Amino acid sequence: MLLLVYPPISIPSEPPIGIARLSGALKAHNIPHEVIDANIEGIHWLFKNTALSDDTWSKRARKNLEANICAIKDGSAFKNISRYKKTVLEINRLLEMAGLKKEVKITLTDYVDKRLLPVKSAHLIASAKNFNKNPFFEYFSNRLEAVLKKENIDIAGFSINYLGQALCAFSMIGYLKDTFPRIKVIIGGGLINSWVKRGLKKHVFNGLVDEMIGGPGETPLLSMLGIKACQKRQYKPVFEKFKKELYLSSGIVLPYNTSTGCYWNRCTFCPERAERNEYLQIPPEIAVKELKEIIDTYNPALIHLTDNAIHPGMLNEIIGHPLSVPWYGFVRVHPRMEDLNYIKALKESGCVLLKIGIESAHQEVLDKMKKGLNIEMAKRVLKNLKAAGIGTYIYLLFGTPYETEESLKKTMEFVITHKDLIDFMNIAIFNMPVNSHDEKDITLKDFYDGDLCLYTDFIHPRGLSRGYIRRFLEKTFKKHRDIRSIIDRQPRFFTSSHAPFFVLTKS
Repeated sequence: MLLLVYPPISIPSEPPIGIARLSGALKAHNIPHEVIDANIEGIHWLFKNTALSDDTWSKRARKNLEANICAIKDGSAFKNISRYKKTVLEINRLLEMAGLKKEVKITLTDYVDKRLLPVKSAHLIASAKNFNKNPFFEYFSNRLEAVLKKENIDIAGFSINYLGQALCAFSMIGYLKDTFPRIKVIIGGGLINSWVKRGLKKHVFNGLVDEMIGGPGETPLLSMLGIKACQKRQYKPVFEKFKKELYLSSGIVLPYNTSTGCYWNRCTFCPERAERNEYLQIPPEIAVKELKEIIDTYNPALIHLTDNAIHPGMLNEIIGHPLSVPWYGFVRVHPRMEDLNYIKALKESGCVLLKIGIESAHQEVLDKMKKGLNIEMAKRVLKNLKAAGIGTYIYLLFGTPYETEESLKKTMEFVITHKDLIDFMNIAIFNMPVNSHDEKDITLKDFYDGDLCLYTDFIHPRGLSRGYIRRFLEKTFKKHRDIRSIIDRQPRFFTSSHAPFFVLTKS
């Protein structure tokens, strides 16, 4: 029997799509298995079992915990951004207190150990060796022991997608190998895929990890179990084994990806391109059919389409066969979006919010990045989205090798001029992927001292270093009142995962 585990910490707003698809693949072949979302379970365990200090904030956070969770689940927290911030900050305070004595910073979205780095394999091994020092130890040792004693588990698979999960995942693996040495351990997920694509071999974790899977895990996992499956088949995700009532969202939010990889796959310095991840698209008619089956089965409040970018053909299929619940996801700007009737049709199909990567408002920078984005078209699309009542979550990227003083100013002017068309905004500083194919003629330097680093630093051709960009953002860009007004609307910790609820509350 197989056990699938999703370790802490990542945003606790919805079940993980990767394990849901693995569970669907196993169910399709009648393979008995269990699922533990140790992220959401562990967070709730910390809520109840954290010893607090005597400061007023911590006492208030504990006293208001149940009411704050209810405010998120019943949607009342989303009626006012000030109330929302107070709610999530108080919830987060309990996690911060849980990590203090362990020299760990725990938040609703991240796990940072002051002594151990997840980008160092030696530190991951140390986390496994000293598993009983992990803040979640009492939770996961009892939880894993209960499942392993009740069920005949012989394989444990860990889905590790983010750096914030890596140390906790290896603590859990270390406990398993120490207490139940017969258990075979498999690791996969987005972070593991990135490491595998960059050359990581399983022998680095000898004695801890028996198998590593890069890319979608359904077919490789089934193959390990002796089952032949189509390499490019994606199984419908199932969510029955998740404790859906625990997630911190207004109603049940269910993720679904209609594709893996990116259909554009041309942007310079893109991790998907650097890793040569294959693009696989579920036929749109099958994807919509599965979405409707998921909606009928689980009655979610919201569907999150987790694609890197939803294909225009998929959008057309959803328009032709509207979903009965709201949905949101990431899209690339394309010509049809200049047609207001098309955008209105998207709205009628259930679309509540679209995430869009603008990156820069300087056309020359966009062209050099091979974004395939015309900034003038993007402006017209933003106007259409506002007119149709679809929320916008805009992504900006500062400090690419093509950035100039002029491009910084143009992007700032773009946000100020279009402030009424931008509901939410993600502001990021560029990171150069390790082994990028586009790093020619760029002088690289170490970003972190770690053998598992995904990014590298570089000497900017025009002297716009990370420090320079950071100062520009903090002292100039974010200080402008029109930009500040957008930033102040950003949902703390949950960011785009909670943004749709603010749009739904307004509509």
